[in-house]
Amino acid sequence: MIETDRIFNISSEKEFKDLALDVFKFQFENNPVYRSFCDLLFKHPSDIKAIEDIPFLPIQFFKSHQVLSSKTTIEKTFSSSGTTGSITSKHYVTNLDIYKQSFRKGFKHFYGNIEDYVVLALLPSYLEREGSSLIYMADNLITSSKHSESDFYLDNLQELTNTLKALEQRKQKTLLLGVSFALLDLVEQFSFDLEHTIVMETGGMKGRRKELIRAELHDTLKKGFGVNEIHSEYGMTELLSQAYSKGNGIFKCPPWMKTLTRDTENALSIQKKNKSGGINVIDLANINSCSFIATQDLGKVYSDNTFEVIGRFDNSDIRGCNLMVL
Repeated sequence: MIETDRIFNISSEKEFKDLALDVFKFQFENNPVYRSFCDLLFKHPSDIKAIEDIPFLPIQFFKSHQVLSSKTTIEKTFSSSGTTGSITSKHYVTNLDIYKQSFRKGFKHFYGNIEDYVVLALLPSYLEREGSSLIYMADNLITSSKHSESDFYLDNLQELTNTLKALEQRKQKTLLLGVSFALLDLVEQFSFDLEHTIVMETGGMKGRRKELIRAELHDTLKKGFGVNEIHSEYGMTELLSQAYSKGNGIFKCPPWMKTLTRDTENALSIQKKNKSGGINVIDLANINSCSFIATQDLGKVYSDNTFEVIGRFDNSDIRGCNLMVL
């Protein structure tokens, strides 16, 4: 069994590597889906000497299988958003405390104490469905902030505007967490000059608007909110950790999370830094599901371990992964 204290107290690259190898061995032995995947690739813990050798489970498995490394009772099932009739990903969480520790400690690592902020969550598309891990996180951050103004907003943009401007007058540190299309709706109807608010987009137009490239989206939001940078959060249903960007779309991971890129022509080949490829994520907070995930995002990991998301694979199977469906 892996102690969660080891996950959230990593202080060096060596500690990360050692724990990642231990987690791989644990999940190989306790996760039937992941074990079958590794067997298919003829990968055994005795073969794995570096994190680059670890097999990364294609994220599509969360749509078709129960990806679990624990026999403990499932406390919560998070599900992805999807178009009507589409198959959604499901992340079965057997220990919600690990998720809470991950997002609380992750936020503190990059931004300090949540109690210092008023948290305003503009997440209409997520509020309108069940099972969103982002809503669970935002709700906990709102409660933890202990400010009466902290709240969710759906379509009440005038009320949100009044609150933002009142907090700005008081010079109150504020976090505005919003889905991209809703933030655009807000700046099209109202103008702002915010000095004490972090505007953080969680990505996605959710079919409500035409997709924009990041630079265009952020330029529009910077002008509309009167801020120098737009922050971003990189997370997904299948992960229990988040990476954050404080501007320019360059993300940093907390100490228990790491990104690598794989060759787009050979899904099993991990690339050197500074090359574009498919993003693979190691999330050690996923101890009870799978910590090694090949996402459908395209990106680049830089020499300092920061990374950038530059697009997505299309809806067809990721090249090299279609042979791996069990």
